[in-house]
Amino acid sequence: MLTQANLVSNARALHALWGFRDGDVLLHALPIFHAHGLFVALHTSLINGSEMFFLERFDAERVCALLPRASVMMGVPTFYSRLLALPGFGPDTCRKVRLFTSGSAPLSAQAFDAFLQRTGHRILERYGMTETGMIASNPLDGERLAGSVGFALPGVEVRVVDDAGQPRAPGGVGEVEVRGPNVCAGYWRRAGHGSSGWRADGFFRTGDLGRLDADGRLWLVGRASDLIISGGYNVYPTEVETCLDRLETVAESAVVGLPHPDLGEAVVAFVVLQPGRALREDDLAEAFEGRLARFKQPKRILVVDALPRNALGKVEKAALRRERSGLFLEAPQG
Repeated sequence: MLTQANLVSNARALHALWGFRDGDVLLHALPIFHAHGLFVALHTSLINGSEMFFLERFDAERVCALLPRASVMMGVPTFYSRLLALPGFGPDTCRKVRLFTSGSAPLSAQAFDAFLQRTGHRILERYGMTETGMIASNPLDGERLAGSVGFALPGVEVRVVDDAGQPRAPGGVGEVEVRGPNVCAGYWRRAGHGSSGWRADGFFRTGDLGRLDADGRLWLVGRASDLIISGGYNVYPTEVETCLDRLETVAESAVVGLPHPDLGEAVVAFVVLQPGRALREDDLAEAFEGRLARFKQPKRILVVDALPRNALGKVEKAALRRERSGLFLEAPQG
């Protein structure tokens, strides 16, 4: 249940943080059945009194044609990968744009770097969810680090806790919790603070896993539901995906845990290759050597044509787990 106060607090915070000004023009191609398009994009533009190009859907060529007349674009990682696939997309296309933001799904360091090299723009990644609106953002002015979702918004408290709800030391991985005027009033027909979503002290449990560094930046490592426990050891899929995505042969990857009769769960990677490329043993050695402990390395790597995604471009890992749940029962164990 999102209140007017929830929405206003987020709109005002983002309007200030992202430096909205007279003359800004928003290019809006996000679906409005989701909070990203309906609230984050629309509210910051409306509170600023900005012009807007309001598209029914994302079309890379249409967006590319309109970008020279826009100053702000909010997107999801898929938007940026599709723009980069256009041969004519480059600095001239973005000549009036002062801000590109990304959210709703993790932006890979490779996509961040590729966009910077092609356009000169550092995409601003931020973090939020429907129940809370935006929680954290990289700075408008200051360093934006690939892989980090930045700092808590003004007036918003973020902490990372262990299974007992105790705060982790900087660098420790745990569940991300948030408290502030942005957090919803509860779930419809469920007692707000009596539900499992809230701690007794009012912090909302996001279900996301992350860590806070010594500077207070938040780094996400995945959903708690995506955590893989293999042979009793915790494996965070993002760690494995980051290693695989560094390879020139790999376009993108998704890592899940599948049932295994000995390990409980086995680490399995689904990989989409760059056109005309093949994955070699030497590539894998390069990806993991010195970066990933043996127990975290995939027991199987499956090459696929594409990864299943929802309407916002987020990989549907549940579909991957469901489709290949019998992998280690049907075939010799790896």
